[in-house]
Amino acid sequence: MSERAASDRSIGLKMLAAVGLIALVLGIGMSQSFELFRLSNTSYGAGAAPHGFSDFVTLAKKLGPIVVNVSSTRVRGQGLFGPFGEEDAGDELFGVPNPRGRFRQRGLGSGFIIHSDGTILTNHHVVEGAQKIVVKLPGGREFEAKVVGRDSRTDIAVIKINAKESLPTAVLGNSDKIEVGEWVMAVGNPFGLDNSVTSGIVSAKGRHLGAGPYDDFIQTDASVNPGSSGGPLVNLRGEVVGINTAIVSQTGANIGIGFAIPINLVKEILPQLKEKGKVTRGFLGVSVQNITPMIAESLGNEMARGALVANVERDGPADRAGVKVRDIIVEFDGKEIREATDLPILVARSPVNRSVRIKVLREKQELILNATIAELKEPRQPQGREKLG
Repeated sequence: MSERAASDRSIGLKMLAAVGLIALVLGIGMSQSFELFRLSNTSYGAGAAPHGFSDFVTLAKKLGPIVVNVSSTRVRGQGLFGPFGEEDAGDELFGVPNPRGRFRQRGLGSGFIIHSDGTILTNHHVVEGAQKIVVKLPGGREFEAKVVGRDSRTDIAVIKINAKESLPTAVLGNSDKIEVGEWVMAVGNPFGLDNSVTSGIVSAKGRHLGAGPYDDFIQTDASVNPGSSGGPLVNLRGEVVGINTAIVSQTGANIGIGFAIPINLVKEILPQLKEKGKVTRGFLGVSVQNITPMIAESLGNEMARGALVANVERDGPADRAGVKVRDIIVEFDGKEIREATDLPILVARSPVNRSVRIKVLREKQELILNATIAELKEPRQPQGREKLG
């Protein structure tokens, strides 16, 4: 790589690092005071797709009845954290302090109906810590909702209302089959504007943003903003392929880089959320990192592949199996590990108490180890965050 190219890349990385990852949950104060910008009217055309809907108009009519407004009321303390663990100083701006120093905060997000009995999918951070959740259906009817299940690691929650009637439902698609460049539509309640419809394309797949070991986002340039969290991202066949959850922005408004949770990940954990209210995951007890060419050279490896073990939890499954720091895990339960991000997802999907084979490279020697998977415990709340719900 030339010195100029390296310099340009360094500058680009610094700019990206300076940009915040913004959760799309909205404080009620923001919805009442935002500036409108007059934009040029750009036509995208019909956007027809094979075996799909003829245009965005037809697609919007189909999606409208299944997207709902989700509002929550919660009390939070001075130390506030966003859904990805970062301190969120903005929450205090939209809350009303009470005499004991806590804030009664109202938030606004989106969701969509997945079962005719009133079962709804949304983001975990939309309902996290909520004392009261209210769902507003298209048409204006409101119902109090209860949490059926939630998972902070994937930022997914299932809530339910009792509408006393059969409701229209979303069709869940196959997010593995979407392609970069494919047209998609997003529906939600940005800045409290009910059932706003935007369109764009899939910009990238498999984005790892450092939000957690299970992040695997769909990137899109469909315009999503605060309040869009929990709304559906759909293909032109009207199938939900993702749940809109975050944006990269310096201002909190959309700049064309949005992220959605793949719907296949949701479908994988949905049965557990419905039945148990939580997700049970496997636990191995290692911290891993990617292997750079420089690291591979220092270890005497010809290829930079696998997950380098940086730490082994004492008396955990990996420790008992004989895994050591500086081992390179190249295979787990018969599946190849090409980079560090492959391992946590495979471990999480492993049943508790299952015995798995782990292939490691240690000082250029290949070893086969056997580990018994344990259960991953729920993370402790960050210091300063109160668990209220």
